[in-house]
Amino acid sequence: MSSCSPDTEQASSAGGCGCGAAVAFDGASPAYKRALGWVIGINLIGFAVVAIGSWMAGSASLAANTLDFAADAATYALSLWAIGKSVGVRSGAALTKSASLAFMAAGIVGFAIWRAFTGAVPDAGAISGLGLFGVAANLLAAVLLIKYRDGDANVRSVWLCTRNDLVQCLAVAATGLAVWLTGSQWPDLLVGVLLAGVFLRSAWQITFQARGELRAAKKLSSAPGYLTDSNRPQGQV
Repeated sequence: MSSCSPDTEQASSAGGCGCGAAVAFDGASPAYKRALGWVIGINLIGFAVVAIGSWMAGSASLAANTLDFAADAATYALSLWAIGKSVGVRSGAALTKSASLAFMAAGIVGFAIWRAFTGAVPDAGAISGLGLFGVAANLLAAVLLIKYRDGDANVRSVWLCTRNDLVQCLAVAATGLAVWLTGSQWPDLLVGVLLAGVFLRSAWQITFQARGELRAAKKLSSAPGYLTDSNRPQGQV
């Protein structure tokens, strides 16, 4: 019988148990699930706070922040549900998150264009204040997730979204200062569009990894001598 224990958290977080080829961490760890649950809660609170502020400030960058908090809460819940399921299900969850990022990017660009023609100068103080609030929220989430930053597409997509959110909120905080200094709405609109580009890049990264995992799983399952759960000898990992 193999001496490695795939049920230990250390083995899981390392991406394998040291026997044969390394396997990407799939999130099947109680500690990871607890961390992800806390991160979902953080994003729900962030959505409620920033949604109110975004509406009052009339800001494109804060609108991006609001959508991001909402999408993160929903897609992280999807990630939590997918843990422990097949490669196809986990990769499908990752692809769903990728599509949501691309959809958000399109919505943010559309809002920025609309604001360029119809909007007044947004509230600079609200932008910076809520941007800093987002920094604190996402920094806490990043601390909870940092040791799980390497894993399969489902796990990695959670880390990439959280990392991007932290950068995004720093940009939003700086945007408020730029709006105050220039007395113009253009810094806010520009940052909104740039953040849309960040979302699109992450969507591509997640899609690329998820499709690669699907191809690898399909190739492995069709290989001669591939062991399924039903024909695997007892005690073999």
